[in-house]
Amino acid sequence: MEIVYQPYIDPEFESLIERINAPRVCIDNDTCQHCTVVKVDSANRHGILLEMVQVLTDLDLVISKSYICSDGGWLMDVFHVRDQLGKKITDETLNIYIQQELCDTRMRGRVPKELQTCHKRKLRPCHISTEHTALEITGRDRPGLMSDISAALYELGCHITTAVAWTHNGRVACIIQVEDGLKGGPIMVQKRLALVQEKLESVVEGHHENGDMRSVLLTAPAADRTHTERRLHQMMYADKDYEPCHGCDGSCRHWNGCKKTHVTVETCKEKGYSVVNVKSRDRNKLLFDTVCALTDMQYVVFHAAVSLKGSIANQEYFIRRQDGCSLASETESRKLAQCLVAAIERRVSHGVRLDICTENKMGLLWYLTRVFRENGLSITRTEIGTHGERASGCFYVTDASGNDANPRTVELVRQQIGGSVLVVNKSPNSSLSISRSSDEMEERPRFSLGNLLWSQLERLTSSFGH
Repeated sequence: MEIVYQPYIDPEFESLIERINAPRVCIDNDTCQHCTVVKVDSANRHGILLEMVQVLTDLDLVISKSYICSDGGWLMDVFHVRDQLGKKITDETLNIYIQQELCDTRMRGRVPKELQTCHKRKLRPCHISTEHTALEITGRDRPGLMSDISAALYELGCHITTAVAWTHNGRVACIIQVEDGLKGGPIMVQKRLALVQEKLESVVEGHHENGDMRSVLLTAPAADRTHTERRLHQMMYADKDYEPCHGCDGSCRHWNGCKKTHVTVETCKEKGYSVVNVKSRDRNKLLFDTVCALTDMQYVVFHAAVSLKGSIANQEYFIRRQDGCSLASETESRKLAQCLVAAIERRVSHGVRLDICTENKMGLLWYLTRVFRENGLSITRTEIGTHGERASGCFYVTDASGNDANPRTVELVRQQIGGSVLVVNKSPNSSLSISRSSDEMEERPRFSLGNLLWSQLERLTSSFGH
């Protein structure tokens, strides 16, 4: 019998080029007068552009301009960034952290020695939890759904530590992280996990039509859990929220009733690229959402240019499929346009925003959503998290028909909730003014990963000073 020998291939071989040619990151505050220029040179691989954009947007940095080139197995990316106040990034600790993360998007623990600092491990993004059980829920949206879900979890003795939910095109996707309400920590008993899943499935399925897509998925704590916002995009894409409404081709949708998101897909036969142009109103994390859609649809960005003109963002991408070919058909191009519009619209804020900061307690989300429901308000988007004894986050609410909430109703809700509640007018047709409760007039509560990292960086900077 003939013996056939096969060569052994080290599993680390795939990242050999990256290890030989470690990414080079330059943070330049001299070239541009109004923003910080972040330049990255690195070996190219699928998904690395998204990881770099994710690093910057997780810090709540605003990317006002970007140039991307990644032909020939090597990428050169340039990002013009500012903080939320429109200022340059001058904090040295933050700059070091950005360099670490951009160098380390894939190879954890292999940061160059000159960039290794003692606070590296303390800044793990809260988008990746290793301490809680995660629940992923998708299905048809309806008034009171979040209230029913949170009530079910409260009855089962689950304490909600983080909840993020998006709605779009009549669909909803939410990721909820829970811990044992009595013992703390993740729920590890399989019998109890099965009971939680069964209960939530009955809540979600109770108002669905036959054949309507919905799912409830429980995942155990894991260090490699997908970034929450990317996972929400994946969930809504799998739920086909991009499919157009009746009478619309999907390439152009109304933006808050007056602005439009416009996507075109053309073919550049000379170079073998498909050229994607996206024109929309600018907002936070727009670049992340667009690149996320392209990456998860298995398209490769070879060249790109992103710029602002007033409040309008223009994005141009030269892409191919992972097999190296341009888009094959008009149907594929139309689907890509629809998916890009959906990716941009999912994070558009419909309704009035309520920023909330209050005491962290068992059943808090159930109480908050019940107040909204009893006053005829529907939640279009939410993000809430806990920090020790405090809980903070934001809710976007409309009336039950999806129209502007009545100002008197919102004020009544604000008084019922108590704690610190800031009402921010986000609807151009509403007469709501900005108001906040009397017990915390000086502070605007807001839950975000960027704020969490900034606060930790400030503490670390002060400790280094001592």
